[in-house]
Amino acid sequence: MGECWGEGTATFMILGNICTRSCGFCAVQTGRPDAVDEFEPGKVAHSVKTMGIKHAVITSVDRDDLKDGGATIWAQTIRAIRKQSPGTTLETLIPDFAGKWGNLQIVIDEAPEIISHNIETVRRLTKEVRIQAKYDRSLEVLFRLKKGGMKTKSGIMLGLGETHQEIIEALEDLRSVNVDVVTIGQYLQPTPKHLPIDEFVTPERFSEYKELGLKMGFRYVESGPLVRSSYRAEKHLF
Repeated sequence: MGECWGEGTATFMILGNICTRSCGFCAVQTGRPDAVDEFEPGKVAHSVKTMGIKHAVITSVDRDDLKDGGATIWAQTIRAIRKQSPGTTLETLIPDFAGKWGNLQIVIDEAPEIISHNIETVRRLTKEVRIQAKYDRSLEVLFRLKKGGMKTKSGIMLGLGETHQEIIEALEDLRSVNVDVVTIGQYLQPTPKHLPIDEFVTPERFSEYKELGLKMGFRYVESGPLVRSSYRAEKHLF
């Protein structure tokens, strides 16, 4: 799956289109995934080369059904892209690998230009929004990425019922593990079966959070109603 976001930038989702998790905000189908396509890394790399992508964002469904959580396909995809398009820079938006740190290390060892892992929401709402995820485990992912020498990025959605103070605390938590880039956007309900929107946050408040984040020390803060994880991703290289 590929999606273009701007000139020379595109997002690709690997490891199929069925997720083993059932997050309350996400429209990706949940269930029992198909078998891993061992040729997928080459297919993605071919698409990147054919499209002339300068900056590729790679993401995936969660694959808790796999012993390695899909880490091997992640590594093979990074290598394949670099082989076919050595001038292309990479951002990998990864899952938490269920806290199996050896699998996380497989991705770290490939050293993509930036690695992203989203906390998605504040601590209090994590059990409702990210049912099988853990807030502190996500912070641990980001800590280990930074310890491994990676440039790191995370994202938060607003409008799910979080308070102003909880947003500040979430940003402080991300800075405590030295996250470099944060994206802050408006949650939009994919279907009536997903979590309802509690609030539409004003552009002025998004601007306030951007200013606050920069004062906290984030290298880049993208904050606005239409901001998503891949928004202006090519700008976050440094």
